[in-house]
Amino acid sequence: MKKSGLFIAACIFVLACQNEQVLGWEETNLLACCQLPISVLAPDSANIKSSKLGDLYKDVTIKSGDDYFVQIYASEATTNDIAKVKSDQLRQVKEFPFFSKIVEEDENGFLYENIIDSTNINYSFRYVTVQGDMEYIFQPGMTGLFTEEQARRMYEAVQQ
Repeated sequence: MKKSGLFIAACIFVLACQNEQVLGWEETNLLACCQLPISVLAPDSANIKSSKLGDLYKDVTIKSGDDYFVQIYASEATTNDIAKVKSDQLRQVKEFPFFSKIVEEDENGFLYENIIDSTNINYSFRYVTVQGDMEYIFQPGMTGLFTEEQARRMYEAVQQ
């Protein structure tokens, strides 16, 4: 009985740490540096920058090398309906001229493909969450091209 209890505890611990272990990144809390009560998984070498866009938005970028660049827009929530916020993001993305297809979609976001030309395919994502009176939109940084694997890893890293 004692051994099975230890086994169950070990399984729970492994499952709880699974996402962080798979990605090989550390939990990065953005409260101290950026006054955002959220955290993401990021490489320990990540460079974090925060700026305000007037009184409406806070823009946080987290970058490490060429394969990790996450941008977070924080603003006052206009609704607490995640489905509506995600739907608005989906509509905006589909209006982009290079948009090709949705690769994966879940309750809070989606991974998608942009075909820029015959040799440049870029993968991106949007992930949305509302906490209290704040809305957070996660996406890759505006510069750089990402493979599907790179975009998927960043998408998994920002999920709350």
